[in-house]
Amino acid sequence: MAVGLETARQEWDEGERRLEAERSDRTRYARLLAQLEVVTDELRRRVGQTYSLDDLARAYGSADSWAREAVSERAATPGWARDLTTVVAAAFHTYQRGAVDYQP
Repeated sequence: MAVGLETARQEWDEGERRLEAERSDRTRYARLLAQLEVVTDELRRRVGQTYSLDDLARAYGSADSWAREAVSERAATPGWARDLTTVVAAAFHTYQRGAVDYQP
């Protein structure tokens, strides 16, 4: 599924906000961060270290399937599947900062 860059960036921002809203619950936040790390590692493997925001938006269109597999294998915790959308969006939010054409 193709996702427009501006729409994707809005979703990434919202994912980051939802993730940070969980900071007060230390256990839950730690679980989310572990999942975030898995998704970010997989994103790095798939996109590489030199990429554009458009490259990220294209990767975002298929992220649910590969992120689901990665998290289920390496960071599954009770209820992890319901948090996947937030974790994926937050990972892309963070990773976008390394894009060659990134501007806040």
